[in-house]
Amino acid sequence: MSDPVLKSVSRLANIAPEAWDAIANPHDAEYDPFLSWNFLDALETSGSASEETGWAPRHLIVEDEAGQIRAGMPLYVKTHSQGEYVFDHAWADAYERAGGQYYPKLLTAVPFTPATGRRLLSPEPEWQRALLAGAVQAAQQWQISSWHINFPDHTQMLDLDAAGLLVRRDRQFIWHNRGYRDYADFLDALSSRKRKALKRERAEAQAGIEIDALSGADLTEHHWDVFFQCYRETGSRKWGYPYLNREFFHLIHERMPQDVLLVMARKDGRYFAAALNFLGSHALYGRYWGRLDDHPCLHFELCYHQAIDHAIARSLDRVEAGAQGEHKLARGYEPTPVHSAHWIGDPGFRDAVDDYLVRERSALDADIAALAAETPFKKSG
Repeated sequence: MSDPVLKSVSRLANIAPEAWDAIANPHDAEYDPFLSWNFLDALETSGSASEETGWAPRHLIVEDEAGQIRAGMPLYVKTHSQGEYVFDHAWADAYERAGGQYYPKLLTAVPFTPATGRRLLSPEPEWQRALLAGAVQAAQQWQISSWHINFPDHTQMLDLDAAGLLVRRDRQFIWHNRGYRDYADFLDALSSRKRKALKRERAEAQAGIEIDALSGADLTEHHWDVFFQCYRETGSRKWGYPYLNREFFHLIHERMPQDVLLVMARKDGRYFAAALNFLGSHALYGRYWGRLDDHPCLHFELCYHQAIDHAIARSLDRVEAGAQGEHKLARGYEPTPVHSAHWIGDPGFRDAVDDYLVRERSALDADIAALAAETPFKKSG
């Protein structure tokens, strides 16, 4: 291994797409659409993730002596904790009440996207280690309070833990494909009562409407216009304003329509609801949904049942339907641990957070076990 050269890049556009994608989605790894240059740059080019919105890009790359990029990570200087889906607001309040300055902080994540994936981007472990060491060094040199890595995959979570970062556990509801032939085959794995309930729910949701699943060349700007109306409606109800703007979805439509599955409902020839999914090589990722008119059980149909239908049809391993939502449990989505990792510069504050995380993990493990006992699947024995 030649001597690594660490660089900070203020725009992903300053990195050649093919150079970034070679480390983010190497040919022998599971394809993750959110790590692609197309997706991450669309966030920046659209202004959705920018210094003005509190997401100042400071991506780290590691080059070898010849100037070839061997590793990298998405990295942002954050002036708040919004849009992360790992909640550290209480940490920030406690640190600042004690006289510290929590913000700005560093964050390695895909903005607004609570999906587990690689975060130390390199197919070579030694370059991943150089990147990890470089990130800690950068945080110290920039006098940043903390560096946070959200939703690393299991292997990298173990590496971050071994490197001394604090590991935090959370849970999401994820549907796992156990070789089902179709949705009916999946239903056969459920208890009789739960199976009947989901059949009734789907029949009620599908009554009087038509559902279109659109991807690739079938997508048009009209579909995106309707989806964006739905997205804004949901955003205004839930968190006050949408994180993503219309230009972002235009860029996604231009750059990576083959990675999109847009499920839309129409009545009397008019679209009135939509759910946006992204497609990886092994997973379907549910991201956003919205509706312009009310219709019974439509949220469950477009976001969860349709996602299962299409994951089975595409032989995908799982459906990741995003953060929170215990209502997913009754629809076959199982409580699954997800993680984040945290470097904290202040030793006293680090010890306090470490103590809190030990107790939080214990409570969360009990919560996952209790929820797992309530899944709709047939009980063995």
